[in-house]
Amino acid sequence: MPGVVIVGAGPGIGRSVARRFAKEGLPLALISRGGGTLGVEGALGYRADCADEDELRGALDAAVGELGTPDVVVYNAAVVRPDSPGEATARAQLDAWAVNVVGALITAAHVAPAMARRGGGTFLVTGGMPRPKAAYVSLSLGKAGVRTLVTMLDEEYGPAGVHVASVTVDGPVAPGTPFAPDDIAEHYWLLHTQPRDRWDHEILHTDH
Repeated sequence: MPGVVIVGAGPGIGRSVARRFAKEGLPLALISRGGGTLGVEGALGYRADCADEDELRGALDAAVGELGTPDVVVYNAAVVRPDSPGEATARAQLDAWAVNVVGALITAAHVAPAMARRGGGTFLVTGGMPRPKAAYVSLSLGKAGVRTLVTMLDEEYGPAGVHVASVTVDGPVAPGTPFAPDDIAEHYWLLHTQPRDRWDHEILHTDH
């Protein structure tokens, strides 16, 4: 039974999304730098740095080899750090871009064609920064980049039945706040289960 692959599976949104899909009985493959399973029963863990194309593609191959072409792929990896325009260096910006945008593109390039050939699937990206902030240059640029990427992936694979969308989180994720990861995870399930004639391509999670 094909399942769910979560790239950038960490202890916040990644774990909550994993638990939400596990609740529905879907098999899970979690890809992260540590390679762990976040305590999610039955999940498979694979190690990869999302900025390393060979590692990322290798982990995706391993997950697909175990689960088959996934029903759902979630790209949740990001470099989140404060950095101002005056502090910018090319190396720091390129390193952040590699995770925030290029990793999402490589993940899509590796799995979306097979989903399209099958005639369906869901590809979701964790977005953020609906308004750019000068205190978060690399993150603002990265989230603008993946928003554009979602549009292009929908153009390419949407007609074949692949639902491409983002969940844009407009604030710091923390339990017990309006940005509780378990609440945010509900959006991913909603997007996956939407009928094709009512597909959303972005859900914005705010504090109101």
